[in-house]
Amino acid sequence: MAKAYVLGMLKITDSKSMGPYLQAVEKTVTDHGGSYLVRGGRQHYTEGNPNPVAVVLEFPNSDSAIAWKNSDEYQNILNFRLDNSEGPLIICDGVEL
Repeated sequence: MAKAYVLGMLKITDSKSMGPYLQAVEKTVTDHGGSYLVRGGRQHYTEGNPNPVAVVLEFPNSDSAIAWKNSDEYQNILNFRLDNSEGPLIICDGVEL
């Protein structure tokens, strides 16, 4: 089974109000076997109209990524992100080598 990735390109509209999400989200990720590969950082090339914060999470497989997204722990903080940022969050499978 291929690894799964969560990709986000977020524009934070209210960083203060998003604080509870930012403080708690990493534990929800690691508790479900995930890890951060990209969290912000300088962007060297963009096409289109990118958002300023890039995020890439890696999970062992899509089941664990979806379990993270649907977990009570993540759902309890999700509104802090939805209410205070814009941009997509996508779960996709990686390439099986």
